[in-house]
Amino acid sequence: MGHFPPGTSKWNKIEQRRVSFISKNWRGRPLDSLATIVNLIAHTTTDTGLYSETSIDETIYKTGIEVADEEFAALNLTREKFHGEWNYVIKPQNKIVQPILA
Repeated sequence: MGHFPPGTSKWNKIEQRRVSFISKNWRGRPLDSLATIVNLIAHTTTDTGLYSETSIDETIYKTGIEVADEEFAALNLTREKFHGEWNYVIKPQNKIVQPILA
């Protein structure tokens, strides 16, 4: 898992191969709704047949959730040498940790 600093691409290697095909399929049509964008991506395939299954996630997610310092410290987290604040791996716990409820 990794976070990317502002202004950098979040596309993974497979998604990068699709960007040019999405751009060609778009053909400058107005992207006037989320449904238009999702349908554009869903109906794009590469020359090798690569495609994406897409859908709109209408779930309303709670924001402002804070993680207690003790809970964060209990994560099995390994930071990379280069920008460990963005690049890290979270592995499963060896034991079950009960969440700290506020």
